[in-house]
Amino acid sequence: MRRRRRSATSGVLIIVENLPVPFDRRVWLECQALVRAGQRVSVVCPKAPGDPDHRVLDGVDIHTYPAYPPTRRKVGFLAEYVYSFAMTARLTLRAWRRCPYRVLQTCNPPDIFWPLGLLFKAMGGTRFVFDQHDLCPELYESRFPDGPRFFHRALLLMERCTYQVADHVIATNDSYREVAIRRGRRRPDQVTVVRSGPDPERLRRGTPDPALRRGRRFLVCYVGVMGPQDGVDIVLRAAHHIVHEMGRGDVTFTLMGTGDCFDELVALRDALGLADWVELTGRVPDAVVFNVLSTADVGLSPDPKNPLNDVSTMNKTMEYMAFEVPVVAFDLRETRVSAGEAAVYARPNDVTSYACAILEMLDDEPRRRRMGVLGRARVEETLAWRYQRDRYLAVYARLGAGGPEPVRRAEVELPGRTARPAVEDAVATGTTDRRAHRD
Repeated sequence: MRRRRRSATSGVLIIVENLPVPFDRRVWLECQALVRAGQRVSVVCPKAPGDPDHRVLDGVDIHTYPAYPPTRRKVGFLAEYVYSFAMTARLTLRAWRRCPYRVLQTCNPPDIFWPLGLLFKAMGGTRFVFDQHDLCPELYESRFPDGPRFFHRALLLMERCTYQVADHVIATNDSYREVAIRRGRRRPDQVTVVRSGPDPERLRRGTPDPALRRGRRFLVCYVGVMGPQDGVDIVLRAAHHIVHEMGRGDVTFTLMGTGDCFDELVALRDALGLADWVELTGRVPDAVVFNVLSTADVGLSPDPKNPLNDVSTMNKTMEYMAFEVPVVAFDLRETRVSAGEAAVYARPNDVTSYACAILEMLDDEPRRRRMGVLGRARVEETLAWRYQRDRYLAVYARLGAGGPEPVRRAEVELPGRTARPAVEDAVATGTTDRRAHRD
């Protein structure tokens, strides 16, 4: 194949299939970091409602395609992946014609874009970066615990191919990094941890809005994706325990976000007799999210313990912390790494324990305030995106695509773990999301 000559203006193309951009906060922060470092950045992703086919937003060239309808069937996921690959390949070629790029970065799930990495490496010496937001084999196990093993083996194969084609792997936490080294057979210097840290300048507590409590004393909130593995059904069952079994009519629940399970969750809320206490808003603008988080007394991270969640970092947990909202979570490995003493931990997957943890927090205002302060300090001093941004840019500098902005030293300490500066060692420690990529 004839190698296309790289232009002086060549830059970076980022592929995202799981979420639209800029709704995917991690990817949007990455885009902004690259733009500020002097890169020309393009993105290929699905459309959010009302999005145009193409637009330039804050210096980022965004190419979109209609999202595949939500599905929960295994065959439906296969159809979605075929469709998404075809649409992405078409737009990726279009973006290449507009501006050949030095680096192609793909963000999972799914792990299906490695053939594009091979293609563009052959066409123009493009470097391929795998930004691993999720462990897709574990995601399958969590959603379909009794599903056919064939699909699990196929996902392991796709993941292995992605690892092998990648010039560098970006992992969202140490657990994912261990998988890339052990299962993906990547050298330690080929895997860098870049946590999905919040931006504390943008995410900070504002003036509370008492009207959001809807006449009650307390406001408890959830923000994020509502899929089978996210545990929002546990929130509803815990709310039922609090309201109807414990007789606590002084708590309002506001659950923000959408996903595969949204309609089922609305039906479950109504079946449990919670319509007066629980509001399911669907997807809402950031301004609404910020107002709710500025008012909330407790933030919920109900992700149940399963093969995926135990080793994943939840973006919502750190967003609660940025707004000085104490967190109620299950006792998961990476959630403890992120939240530390800013969260209270219930017994994994135990609805009653989760409900009691919520009430424990609501009934102890001094503790809530103390945990909120600890959470905010942890974000500002350890988890903030500014510490992760330098590690991210260091990956591009190593691949010969760094911008003019120098990468500063950034020491990040986590419990029992100390990361060396990214400029000295591309191996960093530290957070999604699911999606993150935890939500």
